[in-house]
Amino acid sequence: MTAPNPAPATRSWYKRNEIAVTPWLFLAPAMLFFAFYVIWPIYQSIMISFYDWDGLGDATFIGMGNYVELMDDGAFEVSLWNNLKWLLFYLLAIPGGLFIALFLNQTVTGIRLYKSLFFFPFVISQVVVGLVFSWFYLPNEGLLNGVLGLVGLGPINVLGDPDLATYGIIAAGLWPQTAYCMILYLTGLNAVDPEQIEAGRLDNAKGWKMLWYIIIPQLKPATFIAFVVTIIGALRSFDLISIMTNGGPFGQTRVLSFYMFEKALSEYGFRMGYGAAIAVILFLIMLVFIAYFLWSMWREEKGR
Repeated sequence: MTAPNPAPATRSWYKRNEIAVTPWLFLAPAMLFFAFYVIWPIYQSIMISFYDWDGLGDATFIGMGNYVELMDDGAFEVSLWNNLKWLLFYLLAIPGGLFIALFLNQTVTGIRLYKSLFFFPFVISQVVVGLVFSWFYLPNEGLLNGVLGLVGLGPINVLGDPDLATYGIIAAGLWPQTAYCMILYLTGLNAVDPEQIEAGRLDNAKGWKMLWYIIIPQLKPATFIAFVVTIIGALRSFDLISIMTNGGPFGQTRVLSFYMFEKALSEYGFRMGYGAAIAVILFLIMLVFIAYFLWSMWREEKGR
């Protein structure tokens, strides 16, 4: 004969709240790691930005002094404008990835080979991408100037021209970023409802109408991820600049992440507080974009 269940009043607090508490126990390790490795460093960076500190000696509190200095810093202005250029042109990776994914989603002879070729830039290191494009842009031996010479155009030094260097690096970054967006959209296309496609065909929807009214609305989750990842990639563009120009020529290819590194770790004196102030500005810019997209997705889900 089994023993009767204990009365509710004698059960432990955990047993009474087991269903509500158990998910939080599973989430607790991830939340602790996130707090320790993300939230705490962000808080420290914000606090350091209010100090004049070389990273080793005593820190001197200067309040908003670093931020006031940023307002009159010409190099910071150049870096900020370059980040805006990266944001604008990097977004080309999203439609580029979509159209490549639409092509690779077809049944074509040799499609596996095409997929491998388009996927290849995603798996190679940014350092390798930077080196490949540095060779591609060489003034005399580079492939770009070799092609221009065939059509009678003179050689151009892309990475040596202050007006062209930033765009040359952005083009290098678009290569792997487009491949990443392509992968996201290929995954999204596998989840497209075939019944909606068939219904669209019955309503005589073809070409752009089919794409705009039926396919793209079903790719909104992939588009959201592509936007977030592309914006983050544009704002933290450091590797390619370090490899291809090291901020030159004449500092015209700096972005905020690279300028932060220069101020905090490269220059004589190691201005950690000033570098932290640049990092905080970069974080706020990134936060605005991500918060907007999260709010848009939440509003859309709530409206369903």
